[in-house]
Amino acid sequence: MAVSIDPRPTYFGDRLVVTGTYAAGDTSIVLTDVLASIDMAVVTPTAIAVGLLPEAGAGASAITLQIQDVATVSGTTITVTEGVNGGVGTIGGTFFAIGRRS
Repeated sequence: MAVSIDPRPTYFGDRLVVTGTYAAGDTSIVLTDVLASIDMAVVTPTAIAVGLLPEAGAGASAITLQIQDVATVSGTTITVTEGVNGGVGTIGGTFFAIGRRS
């Protein structure tokens, strides 16, 4: 896994802002070493994956989809999944999390 956490986090009260990067194919970002819990997380892919979805109906053409990575949070782990089941995997990019510091 090629997750990288930026070395200079920002503190405010009992909260901590953590930023960093994740690579294509990474599916989890574990922040247990720096956070006790995560309040919110955002991932920003560095590119757009494109997939095709067939239209319904006779003679229909394929619809082009722009697929974005999606973040979900459980405890101190950010799970990154591809935005649509297009079979392309995660793209990689940057992440941003705010949580209670440990």
